[in-house]
Parts: sequence; structure tokens; C-alpha cells
Amino acid sequence: MQMGVEMSAEYGADQIQILEGLEAVRKRPGMYIGSTSSRGLHHLVYEIVDNAVDEALGGYCDTIDVTINKDNSITVIDNGRGIPVGINQKAGIPAVEVVFTILHAGGKFGGGGYKVSGGLHGVGASVVNALSNWLEVEICNEGKIYKQRYERGHVCYPLKVVGDCEPEKTGTKVTFKPDDTIFEETVYDFEVLQQRLREMAFLTKNLKIVLRDLRPEEKPIEKTYHYEGGIKEFVSYLNKSKTPLYDDVLYFEGRKDNVIVEVAMQHNDSYTESSYSFVNNINTPEGGTHLAGFKNALTKTFNDYARSTKLLKDSEANLSGDDIREGLTAIVSIKIEDPQFEGQTKQKLGNSEARGAVDSVVSEQLTYYLEQNPTVAKQICEKSILAQRAREAARKARDLTRRKTALEGMALPGKLADCSDKDPKNCEIFIVEGDSAGGSAKTARSRATQAILPLRGKILNVEKARLDRIYSNAEIKAMITAFGTGIHDDFDISKLRYDKIIIMTDADVDGAHIATLMLTFLYRFMPELIKQGHVYLAQPPLYKLEKNKKTWYAYSDEELSKILDEVGRDQNNKIQRYKGLGEMDAEQLWDTTMDPEKRVLLRVSMNEEAESEIDLTFTTLMGDKVEPRREFIEANAKFVQNLDI
Repeated sequence: MQMGVEMSAEYGADQIQILEGLEAVRKRPGMYIGSTSSRGLHHLVYEIVDNAVDEALGGYCDTIDVTINKDNSITVIDNGRGIPVGINQKAGIPAVEVVFTILHAGGKFGGGGYKVSGGLHGVGASVVNALSNWLEVEICNEGKIYKQRYERGHVCYPLKVVGDCEPEKTGTKVTFKPDDTIFEETVYDFEVLQQRLREMAFLTKNLKIVLRDLRPEEKPIEKTYHYEGGIKEFVSYLNKSKTPLYDDVLYFEGRKDNVIVEVAMQHNDSYTESSYSFVNNINTPEGGTHLAGFKNALTKTFNDYARSTKLLKDSEANLSGDDIREGLTAIVSIKIEDPQFEGQTKQKLGNSEARGAVDSVVSEQLTYYLEQNPTVAKQICEKSILAQRAREAARKARDLTRRKTALEGMALPGKLADCSDKDPKNCEIFIVEGDSAGGSAKTARSRATQAILPLRGKILNVEKARLDRIYSNAEIKAMITAFGTGIHDDFDISKLRYDKIIIMTDADVDGAHIATLMLTFLYRFMPELIKQGHVYLAQPPLYKLEKNKKTWYAYSDEELSKILDEVGRDQNNKIQRYKGLGEMDAEQLWDTTMDPEKRVLLRVSMNEEAESEIDLTFTTLMGDKVEPRREFIEANAKFVQNLDI
């Protein structure tokens, strides 16, 4: 007896598809660059620049030029050694052609080309080539200029000599245009490139990176990033909107177990820690062994110092790492030959030797610094002791809240109008400004899936407050309890009660300020809500237009103008400019802002690669210093729309 399923077609060796050359990249681009969105588009530039930075790390290059051309193609020029042009014996083609047409090929696989390198998988140049309409590479070497062109990964002609250059001059020039059939958009954002290239220049002492944008008709933009102080200047840059606790930026460097360690740090008067870690110039947002080594060294060294100088009494508990790092800005940057990352995204370092190396270098040099600078040491210890006391007060307030909720059966805030559906996937909560708007929203909502939490006035600016004040603030406590996740160290996203947290404020300056205060709180204490896409901004209409018993809503001045063009501009038009949500009745609020079928929501997202810049923006907007905020407002005022100022 035979059992089985009859196949409609043969399934044998010939049916196993082999994707030739770079076709695999074009078929599954997300596997290689993360996505085909704007983020993936900009990643192409970083891959080519990373190769040039590897030359700089090896000491062969000191200048990199990056140009956004008028047609949104990109040109990257470096004065490194130049990609080799000789024939690769294994492949039988020039080495440069191997680099741009064969995956997992390059000088980073133990052949002695690079001691340390950011590129781990060796796919960078070939992936950029595969995902470009066209790419041209020019190499200056031994007095000759060599050139080759590719289109969608395919070689157009063999490598050829196209001119002469000075005998001692070397370098590589790569120009490419992203494939518009693969990427959702192909327009480069100068600001996004600027953030990444500035960071690269900070991390590579004495490397000069020039970024040009040739697209503006009137005047091309040019910025130069060159920092002789390296990561010391990076810390000063990140602290520019804060008041440093002491003048020095502490800097430690050393080499241990074949790991090169660089650390720069400085405390400021804020209450938030801003520590960033890098491996071979790659940002590791989730930290890893190198960051763990730094934190361990910091905690042990400061506790030893505080004990030995009697700043901490024998009867007092040790300072925690969080106490010591309150208001700390730090950069931990290591160079290592064989970095082992957890996960393909390179977000967390796993090398065990990195922990010991950073711990050893920082412990030894920080101990020496504190002994030589007792005034600074005392300032840091005193701030840490104050943080310890505030943390203890916050713990008591938190424990009290926990006991209350346990006794009251997870009692929710009294002013919360909760929804009846208990499945978080179906539920959303509107954080509404003011009682009048809250009243309209409660009447308008779908009671099954929409919860309303009205806020009374502006919430506490958490940028200027310690944990104990945050836990004792009524509006913030109401949000923490309603969301269900806890905050800070207690945060647990699995307990989130709503899939969408929607900030719904008036379309005026006060509304924008309240939304910014809310986002500051979420970013500082519940960043995972933003990272996982749970935070939204509602978009109420700005105008209501009535004509001949018909109604239109406009969400911007441009949209109003477009509607007027369609219906005609005459005296029968009745236009109302909404000053706030409270001016709408429940039906209007539902139709325009809350109905899932019709509304517009903006999802708040964050690019973890630019986290230091996000941190700096929040500090600039919400911190104590006025001058950086004024500069930010003046620089960005041109982007403001539809606010009554």
C-alpha cells in the first residue's frame, strides 16, 4: 500500500533556486540594509563611508568628502590607499571588481588588510552596488586613475585606465545613484547624513569629514567636521545645553588584551544619564560588555573613594551605579580586532575581553584622577549622595503606590474613562489637554475600545526633576497607573494596557508645549513605548469651512486653500479657525480626530542610530539653558506651521 500526496509539479534539485551574484541582495534588500525606507537609503552612504573610515582607523586616510549631487546621487572620496586594482588570483578578476560584485569579499577577513574595522560581514560595497541604478568607482594609484562602472550590480566594462594622477597620490572615489525601483524614496536628507558623519568625526580623532549638498539652487551647503579632541569634544558637544558640574572632561585611554579603550565623561546638573558606546566606530545602542566594564569601574572606584575620604559613613549603604551616573554624559569607544555582536544589527557587543579591558583602564586612571583632583571628586560624590537620597524617597513613594493598588485591586485613576474591551491589542488611550476637551472626548469616544485621560494643565518637566518629584506628581502618576507598564527600572512592556497611546492637544503653542512635555516624559522613562511604535500624536483640524449646508475640514493652510480653490472663494464661505479641541462638539471631534476610519494620526518614532542627537534635542528644548534653545528655535522656525504665535 502506498500513502502520500500527489504533487502537481516535480520537486527536485533543479527546483532549488540559486540567486546568482548580487541578485540575492536585490531580491531581499531588507536582509542586508534593514529596510528599503529612508533609513535604508541613508544606510547606503554609511556603508561606503565606513570603508573610508576603516582606512582612517588604520592610519592611511585623514580626509573624506561626501557630496549629495543635484540628481540625489552620492559621491564619496577618500585619500586612503585606494582599493587594490591588481588581479585577485582566486577570482581571476581585479580586486576592486571583487569588492563591488561579490558578497562577503573584502580586506576584513583576516588577510591582514585591516587590524580593526567597522564592517563585520564584508558585504557593504557590493550591497550598495546591487541596490544602485548605477555605481562608478575611480581609484588613484601609482600615478594612474582606474575606473569601472556597474549598473544594478552588473559590470559595464572591464577596469580601465582613464587618466593620470600624481605618483604619490592615492585614494578612492565612489559615486552611486540608489535604485528607484527598490527604495520607497530616493531623496537624501542633509540633516540625517550630518548627524551620522559628525558622530564619525568625533569618534575618529583628527579625521576631517566634509559634507556638501549641491541641490540648493542659490547656494550649495558645506559643513566640515574635524575634532582634534575626538570624544572629549563629543562630550562637550552633548553637554552644550547643560551646565557641567566641573570644568574638565575626564578622558582615559589605554590598551589591554589587544583592546584599545577610549572613554570621555563629564557630569552636569541634570538628572538623566547619557552614556553612548561604540565598537570600531559602530554605535551599540544596547551596550554590551564594554559598557558593562565602564559602569562597573565607575561604581567601584567612586564607592572606594567615598569610603576612604569618609564622604560615605560606615553605616551608610553603598552608592548605586544609577546614583553615580545621575547627570553623567559619557562616551565609551573601543577598537577590537574581532568584534562579536549579538544579533545581525550589531546593537550589543559580546566579547568578554572588552569588559575586563575597559574596567581595568577606567579603574586605574579614574582612581588616579580623583586623588589628584579632590574638589571634583567631592562634587561628584555629593551629587551622587543627593541622588541616593532622592532615589530612596522615590522607592518609598513607589512602594506606597504598589501597596495601594494591591489593596484597592489595581485601582485606576479616578478621572480615567476606561474602555470596556480588556484586550490591549484592541484598545487605545487618548491623553487630552484640559477638562472641557476631555468632556467632549468622553462623549465622542467609542466606549468599547477608546479610553480618555484628561490632564489638568501642563505636566511636570521631567528634564528638570528627580525621580522622587516625578513619582509624587499627580498627572504623571495617573499616566503611569493607566498605562500599567511602570517606569524606569520597573518598566515592563508586557503589562501595557493599550496598543496606542495618543497625545491629543490643541493646535496652538500651548498644545505643542504640552505634547513636548509628554514626549519628554515618555522618552526619558518609557522609551520602549516609542521604539515599539505605541505613541501617536492626534491631528485635529485647524479649519472648518461651511458653504451651502455642506461642511469641509482642513488640517493645514494648504489644504484649506485647496478646498477653497475647488468650492470657490466668495462671501458664502463661512470659515472657522479652531483655537482648541474644546470648541468642537462631540460629533465634530469624533468625525475629525477620533474616528479610526477617518482620522489622521502621526506615529512617533526614533532612530536609535541618532540617539545622542535625540537626547541633545530634548535637553535643548526642555533644559535650563536659554541660549541653545533660542538658537534651536531660530534655526527651525521655518518648519513651524499652523501655530498661532
